[in-house]
Amino acid sequence: MKALASPVRLKIVDELSRGEKCLCELLPLFIMNKSTLSRHMAELRNVGIVSERREGARTYFKLQTPCILSIFDCTMGVIKAEAQRHSKITGNPR
Repeated sequence: MKALASPVRLKIVDELSRGEKCLCELLPLFIMNKSTLSRHMAELRNVGIVSERREGARTYFKLQTPCILSIFDCTMGVIKAEAQRHSKITGNPR
């Protein structure tokens, strides 16, 4: 969970949910240099969320555990339930 605490890493996971991507395809999506993005990728790789493969000079990443995407649905469910509970208590619909 700590690895997903970064908005950058959440965006990386979201991008990889659409399929394998080269680091060169991910880099333009972020306002950072290649080494910083590589460190974020390494963190996701180290905890088993993404895997990598090399093809020549390029490194491609994909979700190693696509089930991680269900955490987003679960989190939204918790947020919606809490908002409904809050609106019943306060009488303010959100």
